[in-house]
Amino acid sequence: MFILVGTLAFAFWQTNDLQAYSEAAARGVFAFTVGLCAIFIVIALRLNFLVAKSISRPVEAMVQVVEKVKAGDFTQRISVESNDEMGVLGDAGNEMIEALADRERIRETFGKYITPEIRDHILSGSIPLDGERREATLLFADLRGFTRFVEENRPEEVVRSMRDYFTLMENAVRLNHGLVLQYVGDEIESVFGVPVAFEDHAMRAAAAAVDMRTALEDWNRERLARGEPTFQHGIGIHTGLVLAGNTGSRNHPCYGLVGDPVNVASRIQELTKTFKCDILISEETRRYIGEAFKIEELPPQVIRGHSGTIRLYRVL
Repeated sequence: MFILVGTLAFAFWQTNDLQAYSEAAARGVFAFTVGLCAIFIVIALRLNFLVAKSISRPVEAMVQVVEKVKAGDFTQRISVESNDEMGVLGDAGNEMIEALADRERIRETFGKYITPEIRDHILSGSIPLDGERREATLLFADLRGFTRFVEENRPEEVVRSMRDYFTLMENAVRLNHGLVLQYVGDEIESVFGVPVAFEDHAMRAAAAAVDMRTALEDWNRERLARGEPTFQHGIGIHTGLVLAGNTGSRNHPCYGLVGDPVNVASRIQELTKTFKCDILISEETRRYIGEAFKIEELPPQVIRGHSGTIRLYRVL
């Protein structure tokens, strides 16, 4: 603008002495002004393009990183190449990704100590603090002669064998949509139908028991080939109404089941020793599975902590 004003002032000063050339001078000024405006417009458009590009390119790169993070890839980072507002935004985005990665690591670690189903329900806050009454099928499994195995083998071998056994049994339970609640010594407590509800929980529990039997047989063949002692276990299954929810203390809650069916399922597992078999189910469970499995009826039994007798069936 200073150049334009100076040019016009000079032109007018020149036209005072040369009146004959005033029209020509005015035209010259107009032409010069048009040319100068054109240069200004080109420069402005170029600057506008460069500024837009300097904003759009980092934003597009951020969107690509966010999409990958959304898909679960927390190794992505936003490239920060300036210290302006876009750089500040990129640094904030990287801090957010770090926080999400830490949260995911905590979530995955949490899921190793408890099952993913319980983890997700706890994190979502969908488990009632006072519990909820649900019909479910309990499955208890316990190793036979494990005390003697512990006495005759090194602790390292005991821990390795327990870990291998628990892994195989847990895989069989999860394959049938069951949930391992806890390991108590050499015993496994599992449930089907809570916290994720499904109608055929009794059928899935029986299928899991058969899969556990097959997995143990295959594992014993491998151990026998290596000259290692084999294992036997007993499995008890019972269906009934339980109270499922957070138990334990207020500072250290844990997901658990409360109710008579829990005790009955544990006692049925113990009766596998009496009948020298590996899988026993209750009458309540048999009603749900129908003729899906080959079973054999056993004499009614009286169990501790339960009034009356219960009818049992052996899964062949």
